[in-house]
Amino acid sequence: MMASLFKSALGRLTGICRAHGQQQDILHGHLKILTAGLKMYEIPPDHSDVVLPEKPKLKFLNKVPNLKKAKKEGKKLRDIRGPTKGANAFTSGQFAIVAMGGGYIHWGHLEMMRLTINRKMDSRTTFARWRINAPYKPVTRKGLGQRMGGGKGAIDHYVTPVRYRRLIVEVGGKVELGEVEHVLTEVAKKLPFPAKVMSRESLEAFQKAQDELEQNNQNPWTFKRIAQGNMMGIRKVLSPFDLHNHGRFTGKFHFPGRV
Repeated sequence: MMASLFKSALGRLTGICRAHGQQQDILHGHLKILTAGLKMYEIPPDHSDVVLPEKPKLKFLNKVPNLKKAKKEGKKLRDIRGPTKGANAFTSGQFAIVAMGGGYIHWGHLEMMRLTINRKMDSRTTFARWRINAPYKPVTRKGLGQRMGGGKGAIDHYVTPVRYRRLIVEVGGKVELGEVEHVLTEVAKKLPFPAKVMSRESLEAFQKAQDELEQNNQNPWTFKRIAQGNMMGIRKVLSPFDLHNHGRFTGKFHFPGRV
């Protein structure tokens, strides 16, 4: 019954359009809006092979290392210079906070990350693990109003040095990036150095883009060639650190566009 009514109404409307000299494309264009179709959704990922650990939350890290006798150290800025030599790849998680520069993490930053992630993640489907050690490097400081001299000050607190491309926290489980990205981004913005939220795929794509940038470089005057050729006596002002990293780093800062 409804089909016959629709056909008759469509025939009358077509006749009116022909009588007035209008094209049928306009009619078909309006009819296309009225047609309904099925919306195709993406197939959700399969998390059947994901195994959650017994303790999925971040564990508490000590503020002071357990040492028999505390030993003072120098600044050792080489601890935060250049790229990291370890913890630069995923182990068991799918997402992580990656350091895009060097710096020192205090115990307060570790507590901020632990409390924020543990409170806002679902331990039934998500787990998180540290990829950095507890604070172990001593930082000395003298009290206010003291005169200069008198030797090195007493140990004030401990920090954890971090280099470029070091994974800070790794998150995984039966979740997708959209479910944990806002939590990890909130934590990354509060760190004392630039950090970025990455997944396994985005980290591989980032490394691949850096390699392609170096391979497809059309500028022959690179930092490496200028330094090796000692053009204009530049080796006088370059350090072994600059020669080893080809000018990609200035202290703890990284130049992503330099090849």
